Amino acid sequence: MAETAETAPRRTVLESIDVRTVVAEFLGTLLLVFFAVGSAVLGAEYVGTVGIALSFGFVLLALAYTFGQISGCHLNPAVTLGMLMARRITPRTALEYVVAQLLGGIVGAALLFLVAKQVPGLETSGGFGSNGYGYRSAVGINIFGAFVAEILLTFLLVYVYLAVTRNLVLIGLAGLPVGLCLAVVSLVGIPLTGASVNPARSFGPALFAGAEAMTQVWLFLIAPLVGGALAALVHGVTHPAEPVGVARTATETAE
Repeated sequence: MAETAETAPRRTVLESIDVRTVVAEFLGTLLLVFFAVGSAVLGAEYVGTVGIALSFGFVLLALAYTFGQISGCHLNPAVTLGMLMARRITPRTALEYVVAQLLGGIVGAALLFLVAKQVPGLETSGGFGSNGYGYRSAVGINIFGAFVAEILLTFLLVYVYLAVTRNLVLIGLAGLPVGLCLAVVSLVGIPLTGASVNPARSFGPALFAGAEAMTQVWLFLIAPLVGGALAALVHGVTHPAEPVGVARTATETAE
């Protein structure tokens, strides 16, 4: 006998969540923050700006090959917003991703903070890999310049994500341009704002950097989302979409 709405077993919220994709986004964001931001917190004097930028790019590249076929390896609410606007995921899936990414960023920053506290003489307050403008920028960029820069940097990253993914997942060599793109935008963005392009990457470290970082973090939550939305709009014009159908979850796409 076919199930009806009345006879079908009720599912709890947790039972209806795709655990694999949520865990992939949580763990991936945690690792991105710990290792990539960690290169700035623990090794800036040894690797410099180029080394930090390459750390971000290489970590994302490795994670793209690890989680790309599970969740698409967004690890970034701006990328998830772009995918949502491109109708590649449902609003519910997007919400699950963003919550997992924010929690992953916080836990990754907490673990990094724990390790940093074990290094004698290492100052964690004030900087701690957080983003900033004005006196918190290496070049002193003002608030307007920082906002524009973050929009443009995120635009490029999300645009590349949309261009190299057919539906949602990253397969084959698709992880390579994504990783290289993050390295490039980091090279440009680190002297300007510390290169956010990712609200989850910014929010976690800001929590442990102190009040000054928290007063500026709003910009690095909003500007990347604007950049991601613009990337989705422009991509829809330059890359005509497949016939629009029902948005797919990562699991459905992998099948």
